[in-house]
Amino acid sequence: MKTRDDRAEGGAADDDGAQRSTNRSLLWPLSLGHGAIHWFQQLYPMILPAIKGSLGLSDIQVGTLSAVRQFGTGPLLLPGGILADFKQHRMALILAASFLFMGLSYFLVSLATSYTWILLTVGLIGIGTVLWHPAALGTLARRFPDRKGFALGVHGVGASVADTLAPVAIGGLLAVLAWQDLLKLHLIPAVILAFLVWRSFGAMLEQGKRPTISVKAYLDEIAAMVRRPVVLGVLGVTGFTSMARLSVITFLPIYLKEDLGYSPFIFGVYLGLLHAMGGLSQPVMGYLSDRFGRKAVLMPSLIVFGLLYFALAAAAPGVQLTLVILALGLFFYALANIIQATIMDAASANVQSSTMGVTGIFGQFFSLPGPIIAGVIVAAHGRESAFIFAGAVTLLAALLLAPIKIPKSSTPTPRGGG
Repeated sequence: MKTRDDRAEGGAADDDGAQRSTNRSLLWPLSLGHGAIHWFQQLYPMILPAIKGSLGLSDIQVGTLSAVRQFGTGPLLLPGGILADFKQHRMALILAASFLFMGLSYFLVSLATSYTWILLTVGLIGIGTVLWHPAALGTLARRFPDRKGFALGVHGVGASVADTLAPVAIGGLLAVLAWQDLLKLHLIPAVILAFLVWRSFGAMLEQGKRPTISVKAYLDEIAAMVRRPVVLGVLGVTGFTSMARLSVITFLPIYLKEDLGYSPFIFGVYLGLLHAMGGLSQPVMGYLSDRFGRKAVLMPSLIVFGLLYFALAAAAPGVQLTLVILALGLFFYALANIIQATIMDAASANVQSSTMGVTGIFGQFFSLPGPIIAGVIVAAHGRESAFIFAGAVTLLAALLLAPIKIPKSSTPTPRGGG
């Protein structure tokens, strides 16, 4: 005969089992939504050569555009993270709004007739990114406290699939549509996706109670996280890697189109290849970082990543270029996930979404001038020099990581109030 305690334990076990089932059923839909967000993000590098040609922009102006777009993302990640942490019961609405902002922002960019208009509107694209990523990553970190690396890796699979397919499809569409018309048309799927996310994710994402943490307690937990030496060191690493990645994203499409003479479809294929391997590497590297420690994965990966950027500058068109771009894809986003998981390990459950904001704010000091510096170097030494610059900066990130003491294995995210 079962006692009251036995029944209570059985009920708790059932609740835990139901929660785990809900968590698993949430993981892949969030990954699919992440893929849709990255489809919209891939629009920018694909239309950038067309914008450069139609407005007659210089390489330095192109680099400045990417810096403005990045600036529209980084500083807003903190308020986006705060919103997601304090409004966990409105998570589906926040995620849905990210698609609306993506569609509206690109629609405004499509109306551009001057460089000034592009500068004023391209920064708005980042609002959609700001609304999705802190909310989604914070949710996964709370739902999978002892498997953050793997959960963020699975979330990244959707991005890798979209980043692989979108450039090819968008390149094909640019062969028959003007870039302005293509951006206008994307407002329609943005509205549809916003509605689907709001209706479909609501039951899974908004079932939790409202967090009860006070503003003072929240600020204390953020301050405690930022004061940890491991967080400060890893923030520097993410700043350098973001600088390198943004510089490559800016100048690789232009290098493929203008220097190698590839059509929009062909350079779309190459940009797709850049992300193809991430669909495999992100969950695998995330699992390995959970199992063997973040630094055990990050350190060798950063060194190889930097060397591959150098190889990109030297690769001959054809097979060599294809193999180097495929290899770069193993690390392009997988490393960002592991770095983010490292910072989340040092934060309480109450501020998981805000960790992306802290990362974004700090990263601006490094990544924002990256494409501008690369543009100046390119103007003097050719576009391959942008990849050499990226390689040098990534190896600097590895050098910075070397003395940082990171716990060998990840630990569950500390449980906070609410």
